Amino acid sequence: MTREETVARALELHTGGYNCAQAVACALAEALGGAVDLDEAQLFAACEGLGLGMGDMGGTCGAISGACVVSGLVGSTRRLDAPDSKAATYAVGRELLGRYRDAVGSVTCALIKGRTGGPVLLGCHDCVGTGAGVAYDVLVGEG
Repeated sequence: MTREETVARALELHTGGYNCAQAVACALAEALGGAVDLDEAQLFAACEGLGLGMGDMGGTCGAISGACVVSGLVGSTRRLDAPDSKAATYAVGRELLGRYRDAVGSVTCALIKGRTGGPVLLGCHDCVGTGAGVAYDVLVGEG
C-alpha cells in the first residue's frame, strides 16, 4: 500500500466506526503486510481502549497511540527472558510522537479537541489521517 492508500484506508475505517487508534493501527498493519502478526480483529481489540485520548480521558491522542502499538509489534524482539528492544522501540515512539506533534500542534487529545478552553487544533477524522500519514512515513518509509 502507498502512503495515500494507507491514509485513505484509515479514514475509511474511522468513518466505518473504528476509533482513532483502531483505524490507524489496522490501516498501518495492512500497509506493513506480514510484519504485524496480529490479525485485524486482535489489533482492533488491543487498541479499543486507546480512543479519545485513552479511555476518553483526553490523554495521548489515539491516532498516534495506535501507531505506537504497531511500532512495538514490528520492533520488539519478543525476548521475554532478556528484553532488549525497548530502547529502539522507544526511539521510534519518540519519532512518531514528535512528528505528530509538529503536524498537529500537540499529542494530547484534550488540547487537540479544544476541551481545555483553547481552540480546536484538528478534528478526530483529520487526526486519523495525519496519524496514518506520519506512521506510514516512520514505519513503512518515506520513499
